[in-house]
Amino acid sequence: MDFVKHRGWFFLLSLLVIAPGVVFLIIAPGLKPGIDFNGGSTITIQFDDPVNQDDLRLRLSNLGHPDATVQKLEEGNFFIRTRELDEDSKDLLIENIGTKLSPSGSKELSFDLVSPVVAQETVVNAFWAVLAASIGIFIYLWWAFRNVPNPFRYGTAAILALIHDAVVVIGIFAILGELADIEVNTMFLIALLTVIGYSVNDTIVVFDRLRENVLLYPNRTLVENTNSSISETIGRSLNTSLTLLFTLLALLLFGGPTIRVFLWVLLIGVVVGTYSSIGIATQTLVVWENGDLGRIFNRLRRRRGSAAA
Repeated sequence: MDFVKHRGWFFLLSLLVIAPGVVFLIIAPGLKPGIDFNGGSTITIQFDDPVNQDDLRLRLSNLGHPDATVQKLEEGNFFIRTRELDEDSKDLLIENIGTKLSPSGSKELSFDLVSPVVAQETVVNAFWAVLAASIGIFIYLWWAFRNVPNPFRYGTAAILALIHDAVVVIGIFAILGELADIEVNTMFLIALLTVIGYSVNDTIVVFDRLRENVLLYPNRTLVENTNSSISETIGRSLNTSLTLLFTLLALLLFGGPTIRVFLWVLLIGVVVGTYSSIGIATQTLVVWENGDLGRIFNRLRRRRGSAAA
């Protein structure tokens, strides 16, 4: 199959997937931060009496927490997120809720506190972690592909595919945060770093075969070697991705709610990472080698000159 011939469609598909997420990041508040990013307190409570979620939210509002987030868990448990509370304020809040909504009693299952200072440090550290990972990946690929022409381009193409995957995941969660009230937390960052690693791993598989073909068949064009390399590795990539997807789906169905965001990021990232190694990374190499962007800019320049004349 001539994959390179359809590179324009690959780029168009990526643009159509990325554009909605970018729009939501611009017009909406963006990603919906969880407690790990903006600070606050989380409480998990088990009520002995049946409690309605709307009644619990109204009770919290009456107690001075109108912005509290309430999530119903299994077996009548509730997850509550409020602004930062100390131990006494937390005990008083649980007592006031239980007295009104569950006279038979209530039980505190967990209480977590994250200050805004720690949350800010988490965001900063996450940024540096992603930046350090990207630089390390670029340097490694530049060195590993030093025996082929223009090794710099291999590292750059892999980073572009990495950025593509990260932007897709972030954009989708910006949409989910606005429409489905899904928050991002440190598990989201961990999953995003995992996706970055998976994306680069899948890209290296294709690039490594491309390097072998370039050295074995120097008389072939890059387009021919690229098509051969993708054809020779696509079966391995799909089998690996499907195996991982089945495992993630099983965890998503039977795992707990605490790792759900992590699993959704991985699910999206595996699909996008498999696609980007074929549709973005290798196609970027071909576009760069053929000088396609330069020709496009020259055509636009000539058209503008003709219009001005």
